[in-house]
Amino acid sequence: MIGRITGTLLEKNPPQILVDAHGVGYEIDVPMSTFYNLPATGGTVSLHTHFVVREDGHFLFGFATEEERATFRQLLKVSGVGARMALAVLSGLSVNDLAQAVALQEAGRLVKIPGIGKKTAERLLLELRDKLGKALPSMTGARLAAAAPGAAPDAKSDILNALLALGYNEREALSAMKGLAEDVGVSDGIRQALKALSKA
Repeated sequence: MIGRITGTLLEKNPPQILVDAHGVGYEIDVPMSTFYNLPATGGTVSLHTHFVVREDGHFLFGFATEEERATFRQLLKVSGVGARMALAVLSGLSVNDLAQAVALQEAGRLVKIPGIGKKTAERLLLELRDKLGKALPSMTGARLAAAAPGAAPDAKSDILNALLALGYNEREALSAMKGLAEDVGVSDGIRQALKALSKA
């Protein structure tokens, strides 16, 4: 298993790049989120990688962050999702945007990605629901405690980040979360908070 490659970036032909590592040129497919942050040709690049062996060949996929690679691997576990589709998902949405789409169960954000139909989007949302919570940015304990005394810390974090991603400021989001029940789930908490915000 090739887990990481560091070398000189020789070519950039999206979605594929060519990296020279100690005289060996590796062809690596990367999501656009990684591609946009690559150095200029001739620069040094370091990527987390995932190696796929299939009957029709061996394929290497590269990611700028460990979170991207972990999300890619979670996507591969979804029935009907192959490496190319997983790469397309990460090219269309960042890890955080995907996690928020899953938390909000927003199929509409996924069907905008080329190759993702409504049924595939719904399957992704269903199978990733309990797997991508950790992809959302974590918050400090003090900020979590202030967020919503009723809800559990992990749920608070996900709900707050989802509301912030939707364009609400922190004061509005925290105010909407005050009435949430202690055992509220992320999806229900977001819906309840949005309902409170719509009345405000």
